[in-house]
This record gives sequence, structure tokens and C-alpha cells, in this order.
Amino acid sequence: MELLFASLASLLAGLVDAIVGGGGLILVPALFAIFPTTHPATLFGTNKAAAIWGTGIAAAQYSRRVQLPWHALLPAALSGFVAALGGAWLVTVASPDFLRKLLPVVLLLVLLYTLHKKDLGRHHAPRFAGRTEAAVACGVGAVIGFYDGFFGPGTGSFFVFLLVRLLGYDFLHASAGAKLLNTATNLAALLLFTLKGHVWWHFALAMALANVAGSLLGTHLALRHGSGFVRGVFIAVVGALILKTGWDALVR
Repeated sequence: MELLFASLASLLAGLVDAIVGGGGLILVPALFAIFPTTHPATLFGTNKAAAIWGTGIAAAQYSRRVQLPWHALLPAALSGFVAALGGAWLVTVASPDFLRKLLPVVLLLVLLYTLHKKDLGRHHAPRFAGRTEAAVACGVGAVIGFYDGFFGPGTGSFFVFLLVRLLGYDFLHASAGAKLLNTATNLAALLLFTLKGHVWWHFALAMALANVAGSLLGTHLALRHGSGFVRGVFIAVVGALILKTGWDALVR
């Protein structure tokens, strides 16, 4: 029964994450509810082991239908991977608690900015090209990659927002790019959790299959309905993240 509930949560997380990120908002609390006495690191590791497959599949699906600037995103993925390793190492020696209280405020600013700029992300008009685009993308990868390794909630949504705001992508292209970057940062975290023995592979494998199924459905919906649909889901997910992280900041 535990595996069934975990797999259903993983399926829903994969669907949401494929569209705009934020799957961890669903799967991580579900794992904590299903396994309340388990060490948090094991639940985080199992979450990464399941989610990385859905994120990776979504990245592959998007790449077949959306023209991506590989010259910018591949170096950004590498910088995100390295930065996520650094963030994951830092969390072993420093507490991320200060981010817990700051995160709802940052997410609220992101939401208000997106609502205020009604045309934000509706049209794909990249601001940069060549090495400049790659340099800005690497900066995004490094900053959010480090954040993902150190703390994590909302990583996919932050990737989407910054690709839209800084690089001028529409929400569909930004979501596609975010999947590649998030796959790299998830891989870095998963390597560390695996080395430390914090992954339940017997649960992760079944959850990964469910996550992939949800991811395929979410990618299909995003590609079919376009940037306006992705923007709407982005606003909903960020709103939910604000409520969740705000509650966590108040009760801890």
C-alpha cells in the first residue's frame, strides 16, 4: 500500500514537473507523510532517484518538438551540475534554515512580477546570441544549481522564470530548457545521496516508472496547449509553493 501511494504521488509530481517544474512540492511532502519516521536524507534521495527519470524524459520529449539553443544550455547544464555538487556539500556543513524563511518572500516577488508583466513569456524573443547567451545561461545554471544542491524547493520554477526574464524565452521554451538544467542538478544530488546510501531503490524504481508516465502526459499537454497554458500552470504552482513554504517557515 505504501508503494502504491508513493507511486501515485510520483505520477502526479511527474505531470506537474514536466509542465513547469515544482514536482517536489507534491512528491516530497507525500513521502514524509507515508514514511514519517524515516531519515529525511533517505526520502530526499529516493525523491531524486524517482524524479530524475521523469525530468530527463521530459527534456528529451521537448527537444524533439522545441528548437533549443544547445550552445547555451549544454554549458549551463554543466555549470548547474558542478554548482549543485557544491551546494550539496555545503549543506553538510552549514544549515539552510535562513532560506526557509526567505523563500516565500522571493516566490511572492516572482509571482507578483509575473502577474504584473502580462506579456512576460508569451512570445519567444531571445535577448542574446552566441557566447553572451551561453554566459547568461551558465550564470542561471550555476546560481539555481547551487540553490538546488543546498536547499531545493521550487528549483524548476526558478529555472523557468529566469530563462523567461533574463534570456527572453517564452514559457514553453523556458520550460523545455529548464528540464535539461534540472536533470543535471538532480543528477548531481542523486550521486551524492547514492554514495551516502540514502536511496531506497526498491521504492525508487516503481516510483520512477510512475513519474515517467506523468511526465509524458505533462509534456504532451504543454506542447499541445503552448506558452499560455504553461504560464497559467506556472502561476498556480508558484502560488502553491508560496503557501507551502510560507507554512513551513511559520511552523518551524
